[in-house]
Amino acid sequence: MPRFDDITPVLDRLAIEVPSWAYGNSGTRFKVFSTPGTPRTPEEKIADAAQVHRLTGLAPTVALHIPWDKVDDYAALQRYANDQGVTLGTINSNTFQDDAYKLGSLTHTDAAVRRQAIDHHLECLEIMDATGSQDLKIWLADGSNYPGQADIRTRQDLLHEALAEIYAQLGAEQRLVLEYKFFEPAFYHTDVPDWGTSYAQVAALGDQAFVCLDTGHHAPGTNIEFIVAQLLRLGKLGSFDFNSRFYADDDLIVGAADPFQLFRIMAEVIRGGGLDEGSQVALMLDQCHNIEDKVPGQIRSVLNVQEMTARALLLDREALGKAQESGDVLAANAIYMDAFYTDVRPMLAGYRAARGLPEDPMAAFAESGYLPKIAAERVGGQQAGWGA
Repeated sequence: MPRFDDITPVLDRLAIEVPSWAYGNSGTRFKVFSTPGTPRTPEEKIADAAQVHRLTGLAPTVALHIPWDKVDDYAALQRYANDQGVTLGTINSNTFQDDAYKLGSLTHTDAAVRRQAIDHHLECLEIMDATGSQDLKIWLADGSNYPGQADIRTRQDLLHEALAEIYAQLGAEQRLVLEYKFFEPAFYHTDVPDWGTSYAQVAALGDQAFVCLDTGHHAPGTNIEFIVAQLLRLGKLGSFDFNSRFYADDDLIVGAADPFQLFRIMAEVIRGGGLDEGSQVALMLDQCHNIEDKVPGQIRSVLNVQEMTARALLLDREALGKAQESGDVLAANAIYMDAFYTDVRPMLAGYRAARGLPEDPMAAFAESGYLPKIAAERVGGQQAGWGA
């Protein structure tokens, strides 16, 4: 098994983008609970995100959601983020809240609605130009609820046409990343329900288009690490949205429901070169903190990714390869499980201390007094949440 010191260069490269909306009020479809100190502006969301990076060293970028994070001056917002010690990252589009999108956005039968959705994405590209962001991430709620409601094939053609127009406006260093989700809110068919559909669409666009894999967007029992391996093999895994699920798209803290699954995913990311220098794979969280405090929820999330990454890096791949080649089933499994069961927490505490970070970021945050401070300061105004 590799020594911990051997894996620290890779851990030094680990960067996990946090989403601005995770710091607002969000959660279940039935009740969203507000909390004191919830951000009211994009700047306050960024300030909260910066706390995660200060204590963990793991979250140098913040993803924005448009129009939830609209401002008049995005260059100024980028400067504010820089002053806080972070930078702006992925720009996420939103074509699922306007009434016009009731029956679809980029796949709508009405050309005027498709035009509205395309123009929104072109606006997102302008924001990327102003912030220096690399990725435009697209998730679509498009689909249908009843058999016969929509022409499934025509909608795929319309989707390609719309994505092609957006793709044509990408800058040389920019990427289009297409997310997928197998159901919800469309219940009969979803226009981008799986990795294969997303891959087919982005492959038809070109080298600057990739698939985004949200770990909560799969049917129960899906072997997500196989999808990771396949997309890496095809050179089309652009990014992750990390979260956990028990039943559907629960958007819980990553690693909370099945830490072994997170380990298996990271093992395939490493195997496929996803953490190599210059890798195209971006890691991001996509979570909703409904009953827990937001900032420590994000701290716990990035630490969970770091821990499972460290365990996966300690996998003895030479011994594993020999066992696999010889057909020694139990030995191969034992080598794999030995890495998973390795307790890396003391080693990670020392690793953080050596880099001037708190050994226990969760405890450091609790002792910082940040939550009571923002609760006292952020009085009045409109708390940020879904749709704001």
